[in-house]
Amino acid sequence: MCASIFGSNRWQTTVLLLFMTASLAFCGKCPRSCSCDLKKLNVACISKNLTQVPPTIDEITLKLDLRKNDLQELARGAFQHTPYLTHLNLQGSNIRSVREGAFRGLGRLVHLNLAHNNIDVLYQESFDGLLSLKQLLIDHNRVEEIQPGAFTQIGSLNLLSLTHNRLVYIPNMAFQGLLNIQWLKLSHNSLNNLATEAFASLFTLTRLSLDHNELQFFPTQTMTRLVEVTRLDMSYNPMIYLGEEAVSMPKLTHLYLDHMSLQDLSDTALANAPLLTHLDLSHNQLHSMEPIAGKQQFFRSDNEAKELSLLNLTGNPVYCNCHLRPLREWAQAGPVKLLGVCSGPPHLSDEPLGAVEPADLRCRGREGLTKEELEETEAAAAQLLVPAPKPKKSAGCPDDCECEPEAQHATCEDRGHTKVPQGFLKNTSLLDLRGNHFHNLPSNSFRGLADVVSLHLDRCKIREIESGAFRGMKDLLYLYLSDNDLTALEPDTFAGAPQITYLHLDGNRLTQFPSAATLAPMPSLLELYLDRNAISKLEPAGMLSSVKMLRALHLTNNSIDSVVAKAFDPAPHLDKLHLQGNKLTEVPTKAFGNLPLLRELRLSGNSIRWVGPKAFMPVAQSLQHLYLDGTGLAKMSKDSLAGLGSGLLTLSLGGNQLEGLPSLSALTGLQEVNLADNPLLCDCSLSPLRKWMDNVSLKVSATCAAPTELQGQSVREVSVFQTCPGDDGPSPPKSPTKAKSAAKTPKKIKPKPALLKGVKPKPSKAKPRPVERPKPSAVPKEAKKIKKTKKTQ
Repeated sequence: MCASIFGSNRWQTTVLLLFMTASLAFCGKCPRSCSCDLKKLNVACISKNLTQVPPTIDEITLKLDLRKNDLQELARGAFQHTPYLTHLNLQGSNIRSVREGAFRGLGRLVHLNLAHNNIDVLYQESFDGLLSLKQLLIDHNRVEEIQPGAFTQIGSLNLLSLTHNRLVYIPNMAFQGLLNIQWLKLSHNSLNNLATEAFASLFTLTRLSLDHNELQFFPTQTMTRLVEVTRLDMSYNPMIYLGEEAVSMPKLTHLYLDHMSLQDLSDTALANAPLLTHLDLSHNQLHSMEPIAGKQQFFRSDNEAKELSLLNLTGNPVYCNCHLRPLREWAQAGPVKLLGVCSGPPHLSDEPLGAVEPADLRCRGREGLTKEELEETEAAAAQLLVPAPKPKKSAGCPDDCECEPEAQHATCEDRGHTKVPQGFLKNTSLLDLRGNHFHNLPSNSFRGLADVVSLHLDRCKIREIESGAFRGMKDLLYLYLSDNDLTALEPDTFAGAPQITYLHLDGNRLTQFPSAATLAPMPSLLELYLDRNAISKLEPAGMLSSVKMLRALHLTNNSIDSVVAKAFDPAPHLDKLHLQGNKLTEVPTKAFGNLPLLRELRLSGNSIRWVGPKAFMPVAQSLQHLYLDGTGLAKMSKDSLAGLGSGLLTLSLGGNQLEGLPSLSALTGLQEVNLADNPLLCDCSLSPLRKWMDNVSLKVSATCAAPTELQGQSVREVSVFQTCPGDDGPSPPKSPTKAKSAAKTPKKIKPKPALLKGVKPKPSKAKPRPVERPKPSAVPKEAKKIKKTKKTQ
């Protein structure tokens, strides 16, 4: 019966008519400002200044692209008329809020992109109805709060990405309902605290990214709940110590603790991570290290346990003497691949740790010790001879605070204090006073706390800091004053705390860049955070002259519209300069006078429409990462990238208005290129870019916007460039037939004299006129000179 139906002409005719009817209906419903693909059932309405979802989109649409519009708010039921959507892209559409039920009805949606918007709160039921969603991207927003129940309706989700937001705290059960989550990305936030049950119920999570946050210590109790996680990235968090059994994760195989501030870790810190095989401790402050869990006894004590195979200590000041011998013997017996080099003594300096023999790791007699070694030895002996008195449990901890004498930590977070509590133990190294109501910090506010290394004063409603408030804090390295109400800083604000290395002043109301006098008491300052303030100008010249060790300056999301010449001169060690999200209208080239080591420059999100010649020449020799995405950039001078060569690794120009690009041929070292979301004009003027793309192996996202017939196609795939002439113009004419062919050369291409070698030009008495198209009778001046010379001879 079925065979006869499918074989009948009547059935085939009916199917064809239905298809034609559906096709006509789909084309007829295509919104005027959009482009519609009938075969793929795709609708694209990119950069059309839409303020709402077009109501005429056909309900059978599968993929909808609404990037770069002005939607602002997604109201309840915004997509009810497109129930068959599987992919929805709302990236960069100025969305400020997603109301409850905004996506209700999209039960088939599997991919949702909300990146690069202005969302600050994830409301309960914001994602209600997304029963099939697999990937949710909310990167580069302003998310500060996740309300309970925000994710309860998306139980099929595999990937949740919340990177580059403003999260400070993760409350209990924040991700409840994610029953199939595999990878949770929380990188590049401001997280400094995780509730004990923050990740509770995430029984399928295998990968967690918490890098580039503000976590001061490893959240052991929180991580214990993650029984299936195999990869954990905690890099770029300012931790200084990893305590006993800090990591308790039964299936963890890869742990990244690089680029932190670790000075020490317990040999049993990883005792409860039996499957750990890769440990990255690179770029910390470790001078030495004990064998992990006592020469691998732990890793071999369980039949299912695995041995550590890689330990990365690259970038640590590891001193190769007798104190390192146990670690080297342990690694050799494993075997464990040990990465890194010796920082000393001189005869072993720069020697790979994996190549040093244990017998060569010796300590000399007292008379041969260096000054540093002698001080360390005497300090250790003094501790053995005179043990520190153990304070009583009740002593050393003010009321309404919690103290851990062994870890030397104290916290009075969110306790409503109006004055800085007194009476902490003198050896306190981490003091957490976040979330109180101090308003004012008087002089000598931290009397008797000379050993504090990290001080948290975030969210304390501080309006004023009197001179000498931190006086006596000789060991203070990390000072957090984020999200307060500071409008100005006195010259002696930081006097008496000479070791401050990382200063966080982001999220205040500062209208001026701190003066050189204000920064002068901090000669060791390496990183200065001034994001999210109200600074409008960077002046005067030389404003960093008193902090010459500064390596990173963060000025994101201010109101900076001008930078005076040589503002950063001199800054001999400045490595990162972040100026994204401001009001600059041009690249501040003259401000880059003396930045010999600048590697990373971020100018994204400004209003830079034009980049002139040699814009980056002052920093061309050192620059490795350049970000100009989302600036509205419409044109670049052909010499705008002059000076930049093989050293440039990243070039980000995405989300602009570029129709063409300057030559990238000199940028032979590029590893990452972002050209996406530019209205590229795919004609012969873009041929150099296409040839460059053909000669590099990296992935380059570049799409044609014009002409119309090529719209949406990859620059790599279109064939229009095959008919374009070479960069050096056409070959010289060797016969009348070929000469005619040469006459068809595009106007912009002129023959070069060097290409006419051997061609016998026809004599002409008329003075040659400049022509746009070479003809057989046209003789360049150089050829005439050659002929005249021959006659003379």
